[in-house]
Order: sequence, then structure tokens, then C-alpha cells
Amino acid sequence: MKKAISFLFCLISFQAFCQHKEVINTDKAPQPIGPYSQAIKSNGFLYVSGQVGVDPVSRKLVEGGVEAEVVQIMANIKAILSAAKLDLNHVVNTNIYMKDLSYFQKVNEIYGKYFSGSFPARTTIGVANLPIGANIEITVVASY
Repeated sequence: MKKAISFLFCLISFQAFCQHKEVINTDKAPQPIGPYSQAIKSNGFLYVSGQVGVDPVSRKLVEGGVEAEVVQIMANIKAILSAAKLDLNHVVNTNIYMKDLSYFQKVNEIYGKYFSGSFPARTTIGVANLPIGANIEITVVASY
């Protein structure tokens, strides 16, 4: 009986741990345009929703093509990380979605300037389309 009670307590504690999540939101990054959060902090990780090159003030896609979009995306990601008291050094995984993979090298040059030391794991995927006519979308996972 003692083992059963101990097991039950452990199971309840584990479920409570796994269900804990905190919504992260900042006005320094674009507000969601659908039923999602900017980021969710849960179980030692921060999951940042995909960011496109939208200026948080004008709420419009920045002009200047993929290069300008990457710079704005990284600013948005940094703002969301900051709201969770993290920075780019905490990023462990990145997913990049691009409409035109011919910009791969240019994106690498810009993206690479935001990280030093050990780079996060990364996947880059070519896609047919992205929200609001964006050329690129980036999402990250950070650990805390």
C-alpha cells in the first residue's frame, strides 16, 4: 500500500510539472494575428512562435526583401526572449521556413551574426507560401 501511495504521489507530481506553462507576451514584438501566443515557457524551455518580418509598431511587413525581414525577425525573437528573461545564447533549436531557397547563403550570413560560440541546432525548409506575403519565417526553442 505504501508503494502504491508513493507511486500515485509521484504520478500526480509529474503531471502537475508537465502541465505547467506560462504565456510570454511583449509589445516589443508583433502581436499574434491568430489563436496562438508569442511564446510558451514550459518545463525548462521557451517555445517561440514563428516570427515573420513584421514591425511591431506599424504591424506591417518591413520593406527591403529577405535581408530586411531576417533583421526584423531576429529583433522580434530577441524581444520575446528578453520578455522571458532570456537571450539568444539560450536558443537550442531554430527552424527556418523560406519561400525561395536561393537566399539560403544570404540568410546564413545575416542569421550567423546573431550567434556566437556554439550555434543552435537548425532546420531550414523550403515552403510554398508564408503569412502576409513574407519571404521567411523563423521559430526558436530556448532553454532556461
